[in-house]
Amino acid sequence: MTIDFEQDQQNTIQKTGGIQSLADQVERLEGLQKRLELQEDNIKSTKKEIDHLSGEVIPTMMTEMGLSHLKLVDGSSVDVKPNYSASITIANKEAAFGWLRNNGLGDIIKNEISVSFGRNEDNKAADYAALAEERGYQPTQKLKVEPMTLKALVRERIEAGKEMPTEIFNVFVGNKTTIKRKQ
Repeated sequence: MTIDFEQDQQNTIQKTGGIQSLADQVERLEGLQKRLELQEDNIKSTKKEIDHLSGEVIPTMMTEMGLSHLKLVDGSSVDVKPNYSASITIANKEAAFGWLRNNGLGDIIKNEISVSFGRNEDNKAADYAALAEERGYQPTQKLKVEPMTLKALVRERIEAGKEMPTEIFNVFVGNKTTIKRKQ
């Protein structure tokens, strides 16, 4: 067996070149990830600024001027309307569901029961649909209120002057400015 030093050196140079090319791509990936992170931070900052102008600055200025609607010369309009949000935390779930049921609003609570089956268990799934717990399967039950349904309920009750426990439902009422451009 003969040793070909020249061929060995060429192989080493090729590997070194490949490693450098790989390192360049890794650096490029890191640079793109950092750039994306900065862009995402910029988006968050812009959204905060929009929320501040839409929810505080413009509504305050319009209120001070005695306006809730403004029509511009070009046909565009600016409106400030109440904006509602609400959520049910895990800690408040029982209290919130209890309050909804006690106030005749239990029908907005979705009650989902599901069972998971493994591969090739279609027959068991069909049997379960007909026989459920008699066959020994344990269903998973999940109670929830859809976020948009809760938001609509909160808006409806607050605007009608009806009781809505804000602490149980994490209710937030603010303003939102909408701009409609003339088409």
